[in-house]
Amino acid sequence: MTERITYKKAGVDIDAGNEFVRLIRPLVDGTRRDGVLGGIGGFGGLFQLDIKKYKDPVLVSGTDGVGTKLKIAFMMDKHDTIGIDLVAMCVNDIVVCGAEPLFFLDYIATGRLHPPMCVDVVKGIAEGCRLAGCALIGGETAEMPSIYQDAEYDLAGFSVGVVEKDKVIDGRRIKPGDKVIGLASSGLHSNGYSLARKVIIDKVGMKVSDRIDILNKTIGEELLTPTRIYVRTVLHMMQHFDIKGIAHITGGGLTENIPRVLPEGTKVLLYPGRWNAHAIFYLIEKWGNIERDEMYRDFNMGIGMVMVLPEAQAEAAMGELIKCGEEPCIIGEVAEGDRSVAYEKG
Repeated sequence: MTERITYKKAGVDIDAGNEFVRLIRPLVDGTRRDGVLGGIGGFGGLFQLDIKKYKDPVLVSGTDGVGTKLKIAFMMDKHDTIGIDLVAMCVNDIVVCGAEPLFFLDYIATGRLHPPMCVDVVKGIAEGCRLAGCALIGGETAEMPSIYQDAEYDLAGFSVGVVEKDKVIDGRRIKPGDKVIGLASSGLHSNGYSLARKVIIDKVGMKVSDRIDILNKTIGEELLTPTRIYVRTVLHMMQHFDIKGIAHITGGGLTENIPRVLPEGTKVLLYPGRWNAHAIFYLIEKWGNIERDEMYRDFNMGIGMVMVLPEAQAEAAMGELIKCGEEPCIIGEVAEGDRSVAYEKG
């Protein structure tokens, strides 16, 4: 008798998918906010924008993943924080325009659906949404056994926010003399991990369980530290200060990201000696024999987000940022130039 083939025998378990949705429903419900219509399980997530709240609203969208930081999660078999990184990479990008994140959707692709593991991933996503003040209104989970290994997955996210048109932050008003404030990162965030792993795992031969005294934690714990979410801080600062430009320091580091918000005829002078970068950056630099310019182009070097504002407001802004729980530092200033970043002593 010819064997009957089923979807499950082909590697896709519909029952596991249904169980996964059941398990994450309370997590999703915990992120609800005004505007959310319905719940998960439909073909699309519904969100009603309160147009009476805005005069001339502009929608801002962002999408991203977490890159090869996932490899660290696999090595440690720890999956409950990587979702925070996913949300952070999206909402931090749209808040630099001045937009309040409204909702978030995720996409999880895996070789075989392990509900407990994927629930942990969604726990992180829900926590990231809570920190950002946005709702998790939908997502998709796909089993692709011919593409991914059994216990591996990939993540992608998508977020939409809103800002009044006359309050969009685009950097056009930045001028020489403005001050640059940096907000401390929590570590590598979610960028540069291919280089970090090549140095730490491949070259040095360390294991994620190896404890590093200067870090006061294992190398795995350091590398899996979640990306900071700056949404509430930025939205608060916009109400009290003239924030002219904001840069989220992701792939490309300080060198490549700051120029994205600079108008023609300006550049930024940064003074690295004014802030303390995390020890992990200097360990990677030393172990990998990496040039300093390369470090500033590949990593955030301790600064996760940059704000540009008038010199007259800089000190007051520093005090307010501290009240917000940030670790701010005036890291540089705007000068005449060619939309670049220069590193100065001082």
